[in-house]
Amino acid sequence: MGEGTIDKLKGRAKETAGAATDNDELRAEGQVDQGKGGLKDKVDDVADKVKDAID
Repeated sequence: MGEGTIDKLKGRAKETAGAATDNDELRAEGQVDQGKGGLKDKVDDVADKVKDAID
C-alpha cells in the first residue's frame, strides 16, 4: 500500500468523522488529504512509467 493510498484512506476517515460530528473543518481536511493521496498516486505512476521507459 503506497503513501497515496494511505492518505486517501485517512482522508476518507476524517471526512466521515467530520460529517458525523457536523465539523466542516474536519470534513474539508479529509477532502484535502484525499486529494493529496490521489496526486501522490499519479506522481508514482508517472515515475514508474519513466523508469520503465528508461529500462
